[in-house]
Amino acid sequence: MPTPTKRLRATGRVTLSDVAHAAGVSPITVSRALRGERAVAPELVARVQEASTRLGYVPDPAARALASQRSNHVAILIPKLSNTLFVDLLDAAQQTLRAGGFQTLIGVTHYDEAQEEQLLREQLLHRPAGLLITGWNHTASARTLMERSQVPCVHLMDLPRQGEVGPAHCVGFSQNEAGAALTRHLLERGRRRIAFAGAQLDPRVMQRLYGWRSALQEAGLYEPTLEWLNPASSSLALGAVMFEQIMGQTPAIDAIFFCNDDLAQGALLAALRLGIQVPARVAIAGFNDLPGSDHMLPSLTTVRTPRAQIGTAGAGMLLALMRGQPPEQSCVDLGFEIVGRHSS
Repeated sequence: MPTPTKRLRATGRVTLSDVAHAAGVSPITVSRALRGERAVAPELVARVQEASTRLGYVPDPAARALASQRSNHVAILIPKLSNTLFVDLLDAAQQTLRAGGFQTLIGVTHYDEAQEEQLLREQLLHRPAGLLITGWNHTASARTLMERSQVPCVHLMDLPRQGEVGPAHCVGFSQNEAGAALTRHLLERGRRRIAFAGAQLDPRVMQRLYGWRSALQEAGLYEPTLEWLNPASSSLALGAVMFEQIMGQTPAIDAIFFCNDDLAQGALLAALRLGIQVPARVAIAGFNDLPGSDHMLPSLTTVRTPRAQIGTAGAGMLLALMRGQPPEQSCVDLGFEIVGRHSS
């Protein structure tokens, strides 16, 4: 096996060139092998890894970024890590990016546009190779930062409304149409006084609200008193509280569309405790088809959203952009599915 003949630099730090010489390959092959790129033959990867371990080589991401004008990491900004929705998306995106030789640097915005802008400034200081960001609602300064950085960017979860933003890349589905479709499902089941219960009130929740509102307006059944909005974080406990509040309204509500499954799950538990029959007395529906919804009593009607597929497809689109390969479609609509269960 080849052995190093050149002396290490004065600092004693092992360099990428040292590893390349020891493994008998080029420095670019070492770089690609250590990034996990699939294009490198397994035999070469093994040689590089053995030489790297033997010499004690530790990659210097800062030096790599300066040399190439970019790093080998991708910045990902999501609203919350405690939400299963974004955990599924993040896991799928990370797997795809890692297979492409990229690491991820995660920022959590907590649904705060100002916090998102600050995180974006911090992330761009590290010269990321690419950016995955949730939604389209950003401050004007954040939009300017993204445009001027020239870092390839893909927006996740939402599709832009016509005229809302300029040319951009995205993977998601129409939150508005999903809200309308679930409302039509309840109307088709004979429901006429359908309340909307929303929490968190982030842009995606508001789009579902607009979809619900437009479907009821088309049916001539919309009333402002059917909207129940609470800016608190979505939870089972809040769902139970909102259910009791809504059921006390006169005239009686015969269906409730909760903006997220955890709220709807809390409502079902409250109905069981109060002895209110679902769906005989009131239908209950949620959104996102979160774990446990199919095991509720009764099982929860909801909208199944493709969050893992969005993570995979969004990361795949970003990989193409980072390689200078424009994707076939700039915006990909992965759709949604109405899952009719026993609660409606």
